[in-house]
Amino acid sequence: MATLKDYAKKEVMFSGGHRLCAGCAAGSMARQVTMAFNKPTVVCNATGCLEVASTIYPFSAWKVPWLHVAFENVSAVASGVEAAFKTMRRKGMIKDEHIDIIAFGGDGGTFDIGIQSLSGALERGHDFLYICYDNGAYMNTGIQRSSGTPFTANTTTSPAGSVIPGKAQFKKPLADIVVAHRIEFVATAVPAEPKDLIEKVRQGLDVEGPAFIHVDASCTRGQRFDPKFSIEATRLAVETCMHPLYRVVKGEYTMDRPSLRIAKDESKKKPIDALLKTQGRFRHLYKPELRSDLIKQFQDGIDERWEEIKEKCGV
Repeated sequence: MATLKDYAKKEVMFSGGHRLCAGCAAGSMARQVTMAFNKPTVVCNATGCLEVASTIYPFSAWKVPWLHVAFENVSAVASGVEAAFKTMRRKGMIKDEHIDIIAFGGDGGTFDIGIQSLSGALERGHDFLYICYDNGAYMNTGIQRSSGTPFTANTTTSPAGSVIPGKAQFKKPLADIVVAHRIEFVATAVPAEPKDLIEKVRQGLDVEGPAFIHVDASCTRGQRFDPKFSIEATRLAVETCMHPLYRVVKGEYTMDRPSLRIAKDESKKKPIDALLKTQGRFRHLYKPELRSDLIKQFQDGIDERWEEIKEKCGV
């Protein structure tokens, strides 16, 4: 069985450096993803933090073919790349070997702007792995809310005040939406569990047809915490069950560690307060002039979702 050290030897990112913020979990996520590469690979990258900071001309952090595309169409471009390789292979223009294709998009480019092209690509059955790195807002363009932004989070377009205390809606259930397309592989992951993430990437790439992974990738600037706590922020997302770890293979749900340990012993589940109090975007929840029930509402929403996932996973 491969160890984390074995995977680390395959790293193919950051050869030319990058300019991601200190503590950016998207960078940690991307490095872990590349550790799963073992075949010819093409990366398609929607506009966003990972794109703009990893390929500032004339430098590139990537050792594999890489395409920058618009915010909204990375799934369409990945579909086109896959179709082009099929045609070239049929015409004898390239060797008859499998080429892995990965599409990266942030929560803005996936939950919102890119969901139309993503849905179309999933429905058509194109063979590529889509990875959503979710930092909870449009961080690259000024920390505006997305439908992936958590309940009550303070952003520049959902400012926290005495009347409206941050974002009024709960996070869109993106994984459920993708599962509804009846594709073979859907999973959740975090950089705090690198072996789990790497193995899910490889599993998704080995699927014949579309696959999808939703990764919680913390943002030190938008979520407002000390950069040294970046990985810990993603670990807390799991430990509070805000982002439980599971996979869905051909419609069958399986819960992964450490979420499985929590499901078997609920005393290990941390309250959402353990995460909220560490991030500046939720600082307003602790001001006495705001409604005192907001944290309870947040916890109730997390608990309801957690029970749904446990039921689906049969634990």
